[in-house]
Amino acid sequence: AYHEGRESPLPEPGVQYADYAAWQREHLRGELLERQLGYWRERLANAPALLELPTDHPRPAVQTFRGAHERIELPGELLERLRTLGRSEGATLYMVVLSAFQVLLSKYSGSEDIVVGSPIAGRTRREVEELIGFFVNTLVLRTDLSGDPSFREVLGRVREVTLGAYEHQELPFEKLVAELQPERSLGHSPLFQVVFSLQDRDQSVDGLAGLETRAVEAELATTKFDLALGLTAHPQGLRGVLTYSTDLFERGTIVRMLCHLERVLEQVARQADVRLSKVELLATEEREQVLRTWNDTERGTSDPPAHALFAEWARRAPEAIALLDGRKAMTYGALDRRAAILARHLRNLGVGPETPVGLCMERTPELLVGVMGIWKAGGAYVPLDPGYPAERLGWIITDAALPVVVATGGTAGVLPEHGATLVRVDQLPETAAEAAPEVPASEASLAYVIYTSGSTGRPKGVLVQHGSLANLLAATREAFGVVDGDVMPALASYAFDIWLFEALLPLTSGAAVRLVERERVLDVPALLEEIADATLVHAVPALMRQVVQAERETPRLGRLRRAFVGGDRVAADLLAEMRETFPGAEAHVLYGPTEGTILASTHPVPEDGIVEGHPIGRPLGNVRLYVCDALGSPQPAGVPGELLIGGAGVARGYLGRAGLTAERFVPDPFGGRPGARLYRTGDRVRWRADGVLEFLGRVDQQV
Repeated sequence: AYHEGRESPLPEPGVQYADYAAWQREHLRGELLERQLGYWRERLANAPALLELPTDHPRPAVQTFRGAHERIELPGELLERLRTLGRSEGATLYMVVLSAFQVLLSKYSGSEDIVVGSPIAGRTRREVEELIGFFVNTLVLRTDLSGDPSFREVLGRVREVTLGAYEHQELPFEKLVAELQPERSLGHSPLFQVVFSLQDRDQSVDGLAGLETRAVEAELATTKFDLALGLTAHPQGLRGVLTYSTDLFERGTIVRMLCHLERVLEQVARQADVRLSKVELLATEEREQVLRTWNDTERGTSDPPAHALFAEWARRAPEAIALLDGRKAMTYGALDRRAAILARHLRNLGVGPETPVGLCMERTPELLVGVMGIWKAGGAYVPLDPGYPAERLGWIITDAALPVVVATGGTAGVLPEHGATLVRVDQLPETAAEAAPEVPASEASLAYVIYTSGSTGRPKGVLVQHGSLANLLAATREAFGVVDGDVMPALASYAFDIWLFEALLPLTSGAAVRLVERERVLDVPALLEEIADATLVHAVPALMRQVVQAERETPRLGRLRRAFVGGDRVAADLLAEMRETFPGAEAHVLYGPTEGTILASTHPVPEDGIVEGHPIGRPLGNVRLYVCDALGSPQPAGVPGELLIGGAGVARGYLGRAGLTAERFVPDPFGGRPGARLYRTGDRVRWRADGVLEFLGRVDQQV
């Protein structure tokens, strides 16, 4: 009208924005206010304060609001199918897409309690429909996705949630926050950190004479939330942007997330009755990557048992040094002969294949005589650390039904009363008229039984086969290049399986192992003096930190070629200090549970020592590592899940009074050999985009 020189034909508004503000204050009080507040208190009771999405960077203590965005465009054919689904269920397009988005957030976070925020126009009365002013409110939409529902059921739940929220939308969001008083943080917004919006109509303006209009998309570099998905329905399809906090996410992660959202929408539009456990995030290429490419570890060899390989070195170089104990040394030939003498004695006592034999020793050469002798006799050793309480030792002897216990005069006295036959290694003759023939060990033959710490209840004996141990030793020899002339100290208790890595890696490579007494390990300066000839060293993080500090004060480990650290979460600053303190040595992070045969993966620390997060690396030879959700489906890169271990390293199971149990062991559905199993570690991890595994904590800790 103004363009044509006429007066405005619009009637004057009956109310102004100030009238609305006064009305709202007067209206929201008393019974109405209590009814609104009561609804939201009930809906949001015990809601999670933070949606724990997997981020590329740690959440800063204070939000910076730096952001970026990535565009998404979905085809018109998919949009029409989503509309059809909504009509069939009495739901709007908004409800359908919100349902799919919350399913995606659930799969990413591992949570079944998903809370998002969503703006609503707020023009609930005829008087304000055409009034200029800001009426938008924010609704908190909380959906329960528990019970593995079908998507159709999820859509029903979301419909109920959104309709209830619409009915109680008059309570301003800021008043809701003030009333509920959630725990506040400068690091994230209250009640929700993810926002969703959808405009189901074209926002362009047509029909203005003399004017040409077009939409201009803003290039935003800020965000108030972790994620904000905004979509608009066009005749050509769904278009929009996902805005994200650059403090938390890298662009590649957001691109993958949008691809996964499209896959979820495609699947639910095709089959609304699909259960959430069957909704697949992975495209064919992604699935091939996480299941095959990053697990391409096939070695294709059959490795001899550890004691057979040791015996071969004894025949090849009998005078080579095998053991260093303080200032004394024992050759390969001497160790092999003493082990054969013990084996003959054990065979005479009835020890044979699959016979569990207790081993109670200090960290002296007799310890390795005992291990090798039990294996030569065909038995499997069960460590009985003399430092353990008598009650635990007695429990293991009874639980494993040990017929024989091997000890020395110094350790026999710590054992409680038992019915097993006691063999004193220090009382056996130094020579034997005839060595006992070595009992062949197959890959499936039992090598040892290591009892867990019992942190989840009663300790369980993990049954590990010779084939698994042999594969681990061969894979680490190939990965780390151990050669004769290397010296590696054994610092761990032999009741922990990592001791086998420390002792047998050198002894199956023609190198030497240095046995260190428990008391010397605790005196770090004295320890470094004793192991000054070491070329390879492994230690748990707490001990490695002390070693690094002592080495900085008085350098002694000048021959060190490789330093290994594992057995617990390894701090990034420790890895940096290791590279700085041992500039001529490589540093490696090691990871693996007892049930996966000592080690499953390794990660080399870069020369600059800069490491983000807690990487545990890539799988070793013949080991397969899978990151799965709670229902066993593989997770894409960046999305946390439980780590499952497959391949040659999986133990046989657990020994207990009830016999062999398969607790935490499940069939391998990902193309393993017939009868292959996976071990569920209980560790929460994720694949990084470069195929490196990152440790996040325990599954039940949500670290």
